[in-house]
Amino acid sequence: MIKPERPRAYIGRFAPSPSGDLHFGSLITAIGSYLQARACQGKWLIRIDDIDPPREVPGAASRILYALEHYGLHWDGEILYQSHRHEAYRHILNQLQQQGLSYYCTCPRQRIQQVNGFYDRNCRELNLPVNHAAIRLKQNNPVYGFKDKLQGYLNADPVMAEEDFIIHRRDGLFAYNLVVVIDDDYQGVTEVVRGADLIEPTVRQIALYQQLNLKLPDYIHLPLVLNKDGNKLSKQNHAQPIPLDDPRPLLIEALSFLNQPVIKNWQDLSRDQLLKKATARWDLDRIPRQGKIYR
Repeated sequence: MIKPERPRAYIGRFAPSPSGDLHFGSLITAIGSYLQARACQGKWLIRIDDIDPPREVPGAASRILYALEHYGLHWDGEILYQSHRHEAYRHILNQLQQQGLSYYCTCPRQRIQQVNGFYDRNCRELNLPVNHAAIRLKQNNPVYGFKDKLQGYLNADPVMAEEDFIIHRRDGLFAYNLVVVIDDDYQGVTEVVRGADLIEPTVRQIALYQQLNLKLPDYIHLPLVLNKDGNKLSKQNHAQPIPLDDPRPLLIEALSFLNQPVIKNWQDLSRDQLLKKATARWDLDRIPRQGKIYR
């Protein structure tokens, strides 16, 4: 008799990149992932996604961690830095190469733009040498959609889903779609809660999970915080860092953005009491699916 598989203990995470300070958009992701983990009586981990040194801002990682603590978002266990994980990434790259599931590609970006912006597998059978080449995954089993616990079933663009995507860049840096899968599996993450701007690459990541025979996490993609022009609030468009004064008013704004039940008389609560009450009232079904303009 086959015993039913025991449900995995919940493990969530927040994985900011140190390309700037924490702003309201990234605070929404942090709070959403934190409250979901705590409401599920699970662990909440922090990972610093520092795989792209040219985009990093000096001191940003430590300021992000300080801001999280200031807002009462205390994590479990040790912080994982992707910059310390290169050996693990190389191991997986070697494994994929030995299995014939990847290949070297020297196509410049200009050439790919000339073929409608999607890579046409030009280098797949050329057996190119290592020098100055990116590494692409052979997309032999594309994923055309996935179920999101907030957004419902999401279909992908078939052309994008079938593309042999880059897992190691020509400049020697590891690609996000590779490292996010390896590290989420390494940390035992059971559910990924992140912004809706990362919906599109999810099918690529799921395909890599399947290529590596790893257990898939669940996904929740939160609504994006938009600026007055309707664009995603981000470090690239100069989003202001969150203030480091009394955290409670901005916590209330974040809960309101996520359409959570109103906490009356929150001024009489401490920061930690507020978060405890927010955890007890956390309701995933109330979260809007579409992004909203912030201020």
